[in-house]
Amino acid sequence: MRPVNVEAENKFENLEVRLGYAFRDRYLLEEALTHRSSTNEVSGEIADNQRLEFFGDSILGFLISHFLFVRFPDAREGDLTRMRAALVDEQNLFAVAARLDLGSFLVLGKGEERSGGREKRSILADACEAVIAAVFLDGGIRAARKVVRQLFEESDNTTLSGAARDYKSELQELVQSRSAPAPKYELTGVDGPDHEKVYTVSVLLDGVPAGSGSGRSKKEAQQAAAREALAAMKP
Repeated sequence: MRPVNVEAENKFENLEVRLGYAFRDRYLLEEALTHRSSTNEVSGEIADNQRLEFFGDSILGFLISHFLFVRFPDAREGDLTRMRAALVDEQNLFAVAARLDLGSFLVLGKGEERSGGREKRSILADACEAVIAAVFLDGGIRAARKVVRQLFEESDNTTLSGAARDYKSELQELVQSRSAPAPKYELTGVDGPDHEKVYTVSVLLDGVPAGSGSGRSKKEAQQAAAREALAAMKP
């Protein structure tokens, strides 16, 4: 095991309690919480969390897919796909990270710190995936399954009840009922390497931005944007 500084050790104890998992190699957790902006400013050999985030995305997708497959034996593929997308999209990962107060544990560069990096949705979502990868590497699939189930239990209650909905179609119907022009979707950003792109889409209602969302595909991002627009339009 590689050494972790004393200050980090004390902070990690608090996070481990929230995760319900105690690391054998806390360097993995330290790496999961280290943003790339800090790697040129912090002494030592701490890697940033990009590799763990990449791996954590796959681990999380697998565990959530298995959970949904077992819980909804009669659900069709399209419904399962939408439910998985709702649970692993950037918005829900951000919510999970916020419940963990993950932002307070991040290691950021000075510039990212000044720009509010501890509250940025994309940074927190990536860190959440990286932490899940760290749990898997430290404790194996059973430990990762337990942590994911615990972290996403609240998401089950708040998200799954409507996760199978087709938000784009629902938004289209609502707009049509108000005799307004059809929603238009614009790609506003593409981040990440070729093998791990994240798309950001904005939905326009009568030419005015009404919601935005991110996802691993343009379709996922459009669904997330439509969901945000619906939430803003409905009382």
